[in-house]
Amino acid sequence: MEGNERDYVQSLERGFAVLLAFDEERTSPTLAELATATGLSRPAVRRLLLTLQRLGYVSNEGTRWFLTPRVLSIGQHYTATKAMIELAHPHLLRLAERTGESASMAELDGHDVVYVARVPVRRIMSINVAVGTRVPAHATSMGRVLLAYAGPERISRFLEQADLRPRTPATVTDPARLRAVLAQVREQGWCIVDGELEEGLISASAPVRDRTGAVVAALATSTSAGRLVPDRLRTETVPLLLEAAAAVSAELGYRPAV
Repeated sequence: MEGNERDYVQSLERGFAVLLAFDEERTSPTLAELATATGLSRPAVRRLLLTLQRLGYVSNEGTRWFLTPRVLSIGQHYTATKAMIELAHPHLLRLAERTGESASMAELDGHDVVYVARVPVRRIMSINVAVGTRVPAHATSMGRVLLAYAGPERISRFLEQADLRPRTPATVTDPARLRAVLAQVREQGWCIVDGELEEGLISASAPVRDRTGAVVAALATSTSAGRLVPDRLRTETVPLLLEAAAAVSAELGYRPAV
């Protein structure tokens, strides 16, 4: 169905122009860079960014702006075309084969983590986990990995604003204790969560970095307490998980300092 000029919403066009200005060359642009790329004025871009931020499609750290995983909802082919997910998939398959457990990748979106890729092996969670599923960041190993490297300002904002309600009796809900847990995750470079999202569920996660060294996703493997205790997960599975995360990071151009 075609409309006339009176049906044309220019502000919507401009909003998409801002979203589309995020590309391989501008993964974290400034407002000024977006204004140059779109040909819009800085005040107009600022209003559009603040609107998109309120809707959850972009976020900012200082003067830099980023797309959030919520853009998944714009089109069903997002996961098929996003380079990181395509690069990660064979490594998730290999991780699932080597561990015999499900393997997943997620990104941080507000106070939740969003599954952006998953290789299921067996159903161990009562919730139906698929690409697009959202789970609370504070109660998950993936969320803690992503928060741990998100920077002090975002961590403080999360601890002040997020709903830290317990999902099980084991869920860490005290902000000070959670901050200490995140510091430990940064120090060791991985995370294990035992029974905090769902009783009997144990998961381990490791960070995925892009070519700048920024943590852009988390890889995870999950199992049940009846199959593997945390000590065995740490000694047997975490090394495989770290290897997979390093392989995906290398595909994204990350080269650790020697």
